[in-house]
Amino acid sequence: MEHTNHSPADSAGPTASPEPTRFPRDAEAVGAFWDQRYTEKAALWSGQPNGALVSEVRGLRTGRALDVGCGEGADAVWLAGQGWDVTALEVSRVALDRAARQAELQGVTVNWVHAGLVEAALPPASFDLVSAQYPALLRTEENTAELALLRAVAPGGVLLAVHHQLPTAAEAEAHGFDLREYVGLADLAALLDENWRIEVYETRPRHVTEGAGAHHTEDVVLRARRLR
Repeated sequence: MEHTNHSPADSAGPTASPEPTRFPRDAEAVGAFWDQRYTEKAALWSGQPNGALVSEVRGLRTGRALDVGCGEGADAVWLAGQGWDVTALEVSRVALDRAARQAELQGVTVNWVHAGLVEAALPPASFDLVSAQYPALLRTEENTAELALLRAVAPGGVLLAVHHQLPTAAEAEAHGFDLREYVGLADLAALLDENWRIEVYETRPRHVTEGAGAHHTEDVVLRARRLR
């Protein structure tokens, strides 16, 4: 399964380097960091769409979809193949170029955008599906990243956010990141007011055998519908 959005938690597993990696916060540095990581391998992820995305999107009426942190493009290409009009964001130019090649090979069209979620300045309330698979969103006092996700969803549309069960604070620190710097699904769920209906919020098994996130065995899935 494709594993996107560059979660630092991927460095806290048994296959990670024993040396801590310090994750940058500056947008330009984040892009350079992930360009370097993608360059190290011909393919970082499995090339298959994420299982939670596939299961949760079944039955939804197709429309405009936003893939936040598309990685090498498996989710975006799959959505486009299902009839969605897809916009895909990615901070790594290397990954984005790979994603565009996959779309061409599959004969689908995706609007690829080289930007992070906040930097993309998306038009508000314009997507029927906003998918954030394993997002590494920086926490701010203003809840900037969380609000950018919520505001992108059109009335009647669906927000689908999936994350790993997080490592302990000590495990995270050993691998170069502080959990307090990143938005969790609980932070996102806490902002869902009477304008939203939570349809799914659960932990479920994750069955992935290849790719950089294969050591994770559980996912937390949040699906919420914007009512107005």
